[in-house]
Amino acid sequence: MPEKVIIIGSGPAGLTAAIYAARANLSPLLFEGFQSGGIPGGQLMITGLVENFPGFKNGISGQHLMAEMREQALNFGVRFIMEDVESISLNTSPFSLISTSGDAYEAQSVIIATGATAQRLPIHSEPIFWGRGISACAVCDGALPIFRDKPLAVIGGGDSAVEEAMHLTKFGSKVYLIHRRDELRASRIMQKRATTHPKIEILWNKTVEYFFGDKLLEGLHLKDTVTGELSTIRVSGAFEAIGHRPNTGFLNNQLPVDDKGYLITKPGSTVTSIDGVFAAGDVKDSHYRQAITAAGSGCMAALEVEWWLQNKFE
Repeated sequence: MPEKVIIIGSGPAGLTAAIYAARANLSPLLFEGFQSGGIPGGQLMITGLVENFPGFKNGISGQHLMAEMREQALNFGVRFIMEDVESISLNTSPFSLISTSGDAYEAQSVIIATGATAQRLPIHSEPIFWGRGISACAVCDGALPIFRDKPLAVIGGGDSAVEEAMHLTKFGSKVYLIHRRDELRASRIMQKRATTHPKIEILWNKTVEYFFGDKLLEGLHLKDTVTGELSTIRVSGAFEAIGHRPNTGFLNNQLPVDDKGYLITKPGSTVTSIDGVFAAGDVKDSHYRQAITAAGSGCMAALEVEWWLQNKFE
């Protein structure tokens, strides 16, 4: 018999969807992933202190938060498979899935909650300081004590980079915005905000050559893309804002995406263009990309699956 619902992804969206689906007696099966798109648990597994998820007065580590959510799902009877979904066929019902091990599964409905992976600089020194001064989310990490009243850097030139820089001005003593060209890609209004903010200094035509420090990040070596001149800035934090890549490769273009590659859903819902297929979390959200909004859309997806199954099969 096909599963009533299969959930793909084990971040806040996937686990919340699983909890709601289990409480609705849908007996959800959840693929928590293994290698594709990062580790099981999503991006919070590489996030330090999470201070903006409600319910934890002193904050909670990303790993601890995801472990608690997983245990909660287990307590409600969610079944977990620690594998990736290698492929899925959405052109017939029930939908068919093939896992990493080659096992086949069928489902009446599917919730896609595979998230998005932050693009990172391919620099040898970058992994050394990841989580030790380097981050890809200023909203998540900018308020941490190690960044307060310290000089910080944002790498990128689009709207997201400027938004990150603006957010960091609330905490850092100074924010360098490092861009490899001589003009920002951000919208005009965002460019104006960046160029007129007293705490932001834009370093034009610069790329990061090397991150340096002892146990924590202490600074960046930069290279001028025009002259080749090398320079150094000392910062306590560097935030990579060079984009995210939604984890949708296994779908093989069966669902429409927007110009950034994010899955398209019906406005105000998690409903995709294929009947019985729903999308939640960062795989469809290029704007907020927060744990709490991902969890909220996971709740929406589970409720919409429950209603859809009732109307379809009862």
